[in-house]
Order: sequence, then C-alpha cells, then structure tokens
Amino acid sequence: MTQAWLPSRSAESDITLDVAQLHDEYAEFVWRNLQRLGVRPSELEDALQDVFMVVHRRLDSFDGSSKLSTWLFGISLRVASSYRKRAFLKHEQGNLEFYETMDENPMSDPEEQAQRREAERQLQESLESMVLERRAVFVMFELEGLPTSAIADILGIPQGTVHSRLHKARLEFTESIARQDTTRKVGGVP
Repeated sequence: MTQAWLPSRSAESDITLDVAQLHDEYAEFVWRNLQRLGVRPSELEDALQDVFMVVHRRLDSFDGSSKLSTWLFGISLRVASSYRKRAFLKHEQGNLEFYETMDENPMSDPEEQAQRREAERQLQESLESMVLERRAVFVMFELEGLPTSAIADILGIPQGTVHSRLHKARLEFTESIARQDTTRKVGGVP
C-alpha cells in the first residue's frame, strides 16, 4: 500500500497517508464531483477507481502545499475529462440518469423528496449544458467552495481566467434554469 509522509512544523504531528484511508474519507467527495463533471452513471465506479489508481501512483508526490480535497479534485477533473472524451468519441451523449440517494429517509415528506430530486435534476441538466472548462470552475467554486486561487492552481490558469469562466458559467446556469422552468410550465407541469 502506498503511503506518503507529510512534513509538519513539529515532528509529533507528522502525518502518514495511505490510499485506503484517503478512499474511506474522500470516495463520496470524488464520486459526487465525477458525477457533477459529467461522468455517466454507468461509468462512475470505473472513474472512481481510476482516480484512486492515480492517487496510488502519485501519493508520494503530494507535498501538502494544497488541501487533499483540492488535489483530489484536480485528479477527478482530469479523469472526468478523459471519460467525457471517450463518450464523445463513441458518439454518445451524456445522460441525465441519477443514482438515487441511499440515505433518503423513508419517513421524510414525499413532496419534499420530489422537490429535492427535481432540484438535483435541474442542477445536473444545467451542468450538462456547460462546456467542461466553465463547468469545472462552477463546480469547484459554487458547489465545493474552493477559492479562486486554488482553482487557478488546479487548472493551471490565471485567476482572472477563473473569474471570467465563473461569470460565464453563472450566466449559463441561470439561463438553463430559466429555460427548464419555462419548458416545464409550457409542458403543463406547474
């Protein structure tokens, strides 16, 4: 098992990481972001495994200069991009299937569940309509709360470009939601 040692200010707080620990702690985070970055549901398990294979190979190169979640998001972004390219080359379109959440409380209000599923569907459809560069910035900033400086580092672009892509992504997102609402109202659904 690959382990990485992270130096710290005091020898007592040195941290050793291994892939199994990272998987246990971050698998849900990686899964969620692979999905948000456009990996098809039928390929999510393979993509998740690919991310942690990269982590296994590159864990020794993690120097602690960024948060683990930031580093993992960067790997997830590259893996998701690879999967999206494969789907495009096969002339497949991304689909809007969702895995049902396993932790849904059976005692919760059905109307509330339906509203949440509809919001998730709208989010996914809006993300699907974005170009990957803007989608990645939108997901990192708006959904994962990463600062623009970290996003710039992950993507290897200037911070001004991050702001520009975020601005365009927000406009696209707002327009997509408005289109969906209009379509739903025209289709007869209140």
